[in-house]
Amino acid sequence: MARVLFSQTVTSVRTAAERLYVSQPAWSKQIRALERQLGVELFRRDRHGVLLAEAGEALLPHARRVPADWAAADGAMAAAQAARRGTLVVGMSTSPGRSGLLPAIRSRFTADHPEAVVRLRQMNWQDPTAGLADGATETAFVWLPLPGEERYTWTVVAEEPRLVARTDTHPLAAREMADFADLADEPFLALPPSAGPLRDFWLALDKRSGRPPRVGAEIAGTEETYEALVAGLGICLVAPGTCRCSPCGVVTRPVRDIGPSRYVLAWRAEDGEWPLVRGYAEACRAVAGA
Repeated sequence: MARVLFSQTVTSVRTAAERLYVSQPAWSKQIRALERQLGVELFRRDRHGVLLAEAGEALLPHARRVPADWAAADGAMAAAQAARRGTLVVGMSTSPGRSGLLPAIRSRFTADHPEAVVRLRQMNWQDPTAGLADGATETAFVWLPLPGEERYTWTVVAEEPRLVARTDTHPLAAREMADFADLADEPFLALPPSAGPLRDFWLALDKRSGRPPRVGAEIAGTEETYEALVAGLGICLVAPGTCRCSPCGVVTRPVRDIGPSRYVLAWRAEDGEWPLVRGYAEACRAVAGA
């Protein structure tokens, strides 16, 4: 409408009304109402036609932007609506079996995004980003530290102490608390080398005074870990949230002198404003109390 009302010169009221698909009296009435609202005269009317007044000339460049701005806004709203109806792929390197966390997040998320589809993808520990690095997932439950941390944003789901897991027949199994110094020379179960800094973290490399760890076996998943533990291939550091259903024959104990683990929901930094990623992160924060 603005494009018609504020053309450089409107010589025919009838022509302008036809272009707007309204009657001539209705068009004139809308113009007078607009002038009353603005408190200025937009058009000069004489027997030769209708011309822009000084105020109309001032308003003209702004009016010409209205159709383009509206089209852009309409496109943005359509894109947002499409995003709400999209699919969010959530990866996980370890299932967050923490007091029904996943169902609670899904319930809160779908309440705000009822048309969205959430798909969960279990990834092995060879990829510590659980699919974020290669674009297989949009957001993921992972452990810190991540390789290339500057690429990602996250919200902490749980911060938990690292425990030592070992067989109940291990010579140190009877102790209620372990000193890491007593564990450092034991064979450890290690993540694959592709896990990078996460492998070093679960080997507590920073507490070894430069001595390389003894690796009893490499593990790429929870089942492999417990099989290796029961087989006596080594001990390993674990978080409480991942060992609530430890198999028979495996015990866990707190460890002195090492920092806690952090389990997070992470996403690529450039995806942070995508409505589904933002919505899932908000649901996670609300449920986890972050």
